[in-house]
Amino acid sequence: MKIEIEQEEDGRWIAEISDLPGVMAYGNSRSEAVEKAEALALRVLADRLEHGEKIPELTELFTVPA
Repeated sequence: MKIEIEQEEDGRWIAEISDLPGVMAYGNSRSEAVEKAEALALRVLADRLEHGEKIPELTELFTVPA
């Protein structure tokens, strides 16, 4: 799952995983935003599996642009 990252005008960073709608997280640093988004994505995937819902096909867990 690809993590999209950008810096907001106020200096905060936002990380979003488009394969999982609603999975986005803010951080004071790029790495903090990525870590929060990854943690949230894992919780969402676990919840979906627990409830028998489909999850996106995973060839790689997370990819973060350099």
